[in-house]
Amino acid sequence: MSSVKVDSVVKTSALIGEGPVWEESDQTLLFVDIAGQKIHRWSPTTNQIQSMETADTVGFAVPRRSGGYVAGVGRSIVAVDWSAQKVNSLVEVEKDKPNNRLNDGKADPSGRLLTGTMLKNEQPGQQKQGALFSVASDLTVIKHLSKVDISNGMDWSQDQKTFFYIDSLSLTVDAFDYDPNTGHIGNRRVVYHMEEGEGLPDGMTLDAEGHLWVACYNGGRVISIDLATGVRLQTISLPATKTTSCCFGGPDYSELYVTSASLGLNQSELRQQPLAGNTFRVTGLGVKGRPSHAFSG
Repeated sequence: MSSVKVDSVVKTSALIGEGPVWEESDQTLLFVDIAGQKIHRWSPTTNQIQSMETADTVGFAVPRRSGGYVAGVGRSIVAVDWSAQKVNSLVEVEKDKPNNRLNDGKADPSGRLLTGTMLKNEQPGQQKQGALFSVASDLTVIKHLSKVDISNGMDWSQDQKTFFYIDSLSLTVDAFDYDPNTGHIGNRRVVYHMEEGEGLPDGMTLDAEGHLWVACYNGGRVISIDLATGVRLQTISLPATKTTSCCFGGPDYSELYVTSASLGLNQSELRQQPLAGNTFRVTGLGVKGRPSHAFSG
């Protein structure tokens, strides 16, 4: 553990930094600022950051096989033309729920996009308004779960037979049986209960050994979990309490990138956490991650 090092590398002071994705082709880190309504690309080689504004909250951005990205802007899945700095709406979800927005999203190994929704603002008596959807390459949308509070982190086992999912307010990491051919999920079970002080489970990623790494919102840490036993293996403390998501990256996927938020901190907390909203790089973990997947639509 003594070799583990945490560095603040992307100094954006994001309101809600989220959804980091390592782009292997360009060796860049893609991530979003949900409330700041921006998509960012950062190059570790040049330490340069490129940004693009969106017209609404942006829950995620992932590469698209045909080029560019897809992003969740408001309640719309949009195509992003980075060079032209333009977006084009592909499909909208939950037209009957104008107070919802898309949150985390990720493509599965076959290129299917999974994304979920949540209420924009917490309102009394308005819990469990979100859902989990999949979007196929032909833009067919299927709702897999309803009555979700905050649809958040997701990833798949190496054999694609298990889907891991977080509904943050449940304080658990759940697993489903997954059919990679149809995208059908079933047999939901809990694989990890958050412990006191760990905060809310947020974004997550699996490493190449099949262990789960979960960003703990309001917990100021990332934890790794042995999925076979449900035991926490490691805790990495970050200098920002609102840690939001994580992904592996770097030339050999040995670096863990962790996003964070500054929104919701009071003035005293902001003074104590000057790095809140930045993206951190964790090295020396002794594990490697896996490449991300692109949307096939």
